[in-house]
Amino acid sequence: MLIVTSNKIPGHRINAVFGEVMGLTVRSRDLGAQVMAGFRSLGGGELPEMTKALYESRQEVMARMVNEAQQRGANAIVAMRFDTSEMGGNWTEVCAYGTAVFAIPLAEGEPGATGQSIYLTSAASEQAASEQSGQPSTSAASQEHEASPEI
Repeated sequence: MLIVTSNKIPGHRINAVFGEVMGLTVRSRDLGAQVMAGFRSLGGGELPEMTKALYESRQEVMARMVNEAQQRGANAIVAMRFDTSEMGGNWTEVCAYGTAVFAIPLAEGEPGATGQSIYLTSAASEQAASEQSGQPSTSAASQEHEASPEI
């Protein structure tokens, strides 16, 4: 899943818009982590307990947002943002949201094509050709494309 904070994806044409998608979590603060963070804040510097909690929350809401986008048939999310707020004294809300779209990479020679989009289209066409011939694809571009995990 390609996720960008911009409204467009360079080198891609947006063929369909599926609407807003989001992931949300509300977490209470762990009392032990809060006490440790309180002591650490006296000396200044990073609060690793709070950093870890926020990082985990962001990963969770991103996964939920991606899942919703995939369910709608999207392969990309544009205009992605995070939002956080405190609820009550001990709860933190973390939200990730954006617009789910279906984006098609532009091939070489198409106006607006980028190196990345040309690579993606050539790797896809090589893979399709090898599947038609029944031969496994051996190009480095195809192997790398097949090995790259989707989020």
